[in-house]
Amino acid sequence: MCGFVGFTNKIADDGTVLEKMMNRIIHRGPDSAGKFVDNNIAMGFRRLSIIDLPDGDQPMFNEDRTLVLTFNGEIYNYKALKEELLSLGHTFSNNSDSEVLLHGFEEWGEDLVPKLRGMFAFVIYNRKDGAVFGARDMFGIKPFYYTFMDGSFIYGSEIKTFLEHPSFNKELNEAVLGHYLSFQYSPTEETFFKGVFKIPAAHYFWYCDGKFKKERYFIPDFCESPGSIEYYSDLTDEAVRESVEAHKIADVEVGSFLSSGIDSSYIAEAASVDKTFTVGFETSQGDRYNEISYAKDFAKEINVENISKVITPQEYWDTFPLIQYHMDEPLADPAAIALYFVSKLASEHVKVVMSGEGADELFCGYRIYQEPITLTSYDRLPFWFKRAVGHVCSILPKKRGINYLIRRGKRIEERFIGNANIFSLRERKAILKSEAALMAASPKEICSGIYSEAKELDDVTKMQYLDINMWLVGDILLKADKTSMANSLELRVPFLDKKVFELARKIPLNCKIDTGSTKLCLRKAAQRKLSLRTANKEKLGFPVPIREWLRQERYYNIVKEAFCSEEAAGYFDTSKLLKLLDRHFSGKEDLSRKIWTVYTFLVWYNEFFIKV
Repeated sequence: MCGFVGFTNKIADDGTVLEKMMNRIIHRGPDSAGKFVDNNIAMGFRRLSIIDLPDGDQPMFNEDRTLVLTFNGEIYNYKALKEELLSLGHTFSNNSDSEVLLHGFEEWGEDLVPKLRGMFAFVIYNRKDGAVFGARDMFGIKPFYYTFMDGSFIYGSEIKTFLEHPSFNKELNEAVLGHYLSFQYSPTEETFFKGVFKIPAAHYFWYCDGKFKKERYFIPDFCESPGSIEYYSDLTDEAVRESVEAHKIADVEVGSFLSSGIDSSYIAEAASVDKTFTVGFETSQGDRYNEISYAKDFAKEINVENISKVITPQEYWDTFPLIQYHMDEPLADPAAIALYFVSKLASEHVKVVMSGEGADELFCGYRIYQEPITLTSYDRLPFWFKRAVGHVCSILPKKRGINYLIRRGKRIEERFIGNANIFSLRERKAILKSEAALMAASPKEICSGIYSEAKELDDVTKMQYLDINMWLVGDILLKADKTSMANSLELRVPFLDKKVFELARKIPLNCKIDTGSTKLCLRKAAQRKLSLRTANKEKLGFPVPIREWLRQERYYNIVKEAFCSEEAAGYFDTSKLLKLLDRHFSGKEDLSRKIWTVYTFLVWYNEFFIKV
């Protein structure tokens, strides 16, 4: 696992600038570094050595040194691709998966990308014609950012590298603040830095002679195929175990994260690792925010070591600014901090860990997915009536049951924007002062393109499709990559595999979810080796006691100070922010997610725009 940076067009002291950019991401690759600089491009690389430890350094060249590669990720089918390329006459100089990309690109050009099985972001520069080719994996596991400034194409694994380039103009993209308040992450190709964009998941691009063109090479479409739950659970177990075996390829020890739920437990058991890692919190609410005891019991069941850590509130709050710096953009998912600590713990023992991200999106694991199939007598009323009731309820004070009536008065395309829906359009307009943020597109507008692609699907599968395209890459995978790489740890996600998805897309709805449970097929598959207690346990996923902490005077005052700051006043109506905080503190309402979303932005803003 590694990180890369680069820019086109000759500038003064390009080697020095490149070195500074590389040093911004030394955490992604502390083992070695490499540079390539000519009159057209500067390419930098930081390496965390995992496969072919002695010979995998980058930038890497083909035989005649006309192609130059920098690559972040792992290609799990590289041995099969290498055999095919050898049969076609290619000659290899090392045993790394990186070299397969070079020869594969020589042989197939852009058609190489759909052949790859793995997680990746890479750039190949052609010294003959000056063309730059790049690609990002099908789910967006590995990050890839770019911008155009003063005629330079600047790109990298993390946005913070751009800060060292003399042409980079650091400016807040205020429109994205509006989006963020609803989604808790930046949900479009734009970022919080004006002019900086993400290469979307499942896309490749070409850049040459000042022209940039990107293409999508994969669409995560669903197409049900008949079959019983027993049939699909057999195939699921086979697919997951085969994927785990492929993801174990490494020349270093591999461990596994372990919570108390099915996803990480299934992976840990299938991988037969020696070490698992868990974190939790000590609070006044017992084990509600602590999965350590569950994880240790399960580790004993499968005869592996479990290494754990209890995170104190002081550690959590003290480390939060550093974590937001590593995120590049504000991410208000409280679990990101827990993921940072479990990554830090694991990095003290191993270089690679497996984790359970992606199971919920592929196998229908979120409880909110049950909503369209949970019918009541109210649901049988005419939709026009429910819409009218919902409209009236939307302007009433929020009480128990009101939100249900509001949601039932909207179609799925109107009410579901992903697993986080923090501020409604009306609520965010009430607290914002920034004109650009106030005028930002509504959540419905942002999601409309994805819903149009999924218009033939049932409502539950529409929700899955939206989450795979937005929530998964914008929240789940962002925090997985940034928190693990902040600790120089490679995180692998076997559920997010080409072959696993090819199966998951075919599973019928009645084999995925019912009103009583989620992930039916996956749970039944896991029961072959896991106890019923583990296979059927409700999802927690490193829960964090934000709600409880914000009702403690110490942390209330920390947030209050941020809400009263000059920076907050520049973007928000601070009197309304304080009302949110006070209502939560008094116990009148649970507003913790709204408070945390605003506070997270302010902490991130301080890291990138206030600190020198």
